[in-house]
Amino acid sequence: MELELGGKTVLVTGGSDGLGRALCHRLVAEGAKVAFCGRNAGRLEATRAALEAEGGDVVAVTADVTRPDDIARFVETALERWGRIDGLVNNAGKSAAKPLADTTDEDFDGDLSLKLYAAARLCRLTLEHLAADGGSIVNVLAIGGKAPGAGSMPTSVSRAAGMALTKALSKEVGPRNVRVNAVLIGLVESGQWDRLAAASGTPVEQLYETMAKNSGIPLGRVGRAEEFADLAAFLLSPRAGYVSGTAINLDGGLCAVV
Repeated sequence: MELELGGKTVLVTGGSDGLGRALCHRLVAEGAKVAFCGRNAGRLEATRAALEAEGGDVVAVTADVTRPDDIARFVETALERWGRIDGLVNNAGKSAAKPLADTTDEDFDGDLSLKLYAAARLCRLTLEHLAADGGSIVNVLAIGGKAPGAGSMPTSVSRAAGMALTKALSKEVGPRNVRVNAVLIGLVESGQWDRLAAASGTPVEQLYETMAKNSGIPLGRVGRAEEFADLAAFLLSPRAGYVSGTAINLDGGLCAVV
């Protein structure tokens, strides 16, 4: 399917690693121009070089999305380069789950700053540009926001807030021809799992096999980063022009809630 993303400009947070990196590669393959950010300069440079080797028109920005000035600089860098923004992917995040009794106010503040406040700020900063030619926002969340389990705070709470942001914003900006959707991740390959495997001396393939077996994923395997990239790219594209205000599970059937 031709996604009609050629010439479109897309911003991706957390784009130097894992799911974000896979999406950047897919967008470049579709002919989109991509600005991506992250905190690790080494991973950013490696991803930029790989994307440019594929012929991509990209820009990499070292930024911490919890810092408003960094977010503003990220957006301005993209605008200075291309003069337009057609898509935004709020992907930056990390796993942070424990029982409520073990959490602190700082745990909640940090998780909300990373996963909710940053997304809201970026939506505000890009909305006028997205509305100029009918843009799209994709918020990358987790199935815990829809079906939280025990010991899942503060992550499940911040992800549920992200779902509310997605739905409410879709209603606000739909009349301006801006679509807002979310992808809810289950167990999918990512940089954090790769690093966990390396730190424990476990082959990453073995880790993924164990995760799939222990979690009871109906499809029997962990998802691939490229499968996330395919879905997110579709939601960003004009081919998903009547899809807005929805949260799609990418979890191999794991979530108990549709």
